Amino acid sequence: MSAHEHHISTDKLLLGIGGALLILTIATVGVHYLALPHPWSIIVAMFIALIKASLVALFFMNLYWDAKLNGMLLIASVVFLGLLVGFTMLDTLFRVIPVPSF
Repeated sequence: MSAHEHHISTDKLLLGIGGALLILTIATVGVHYLALPHPWSIIVAMFIALIKASLVALFFMNLYWDAKLNGMLLIASVVFLGLLVGFTMLDTLFRVIPVPSF
């Protein structure tokens, strides 16, 4: 596909992706009722959210058919956002709580 051609998604594909997103949303709510141990329920819910975000980015944002550079830019921006949040959490989680001097 050249740079000037546009991809038109079919109704069947978009409804299928929408149905998959609906099912994954129900699965995310269902994770709460599984009564998994403390960190695992959050990990499973975040993994399902990652799958949903990937489906939205690939098919609704048309990154599946777009130039691979745009997909790489999206991945790089998410990695840098994770680094920013991670460094911020390292700073805030290990601060000494100041004692008020009044």
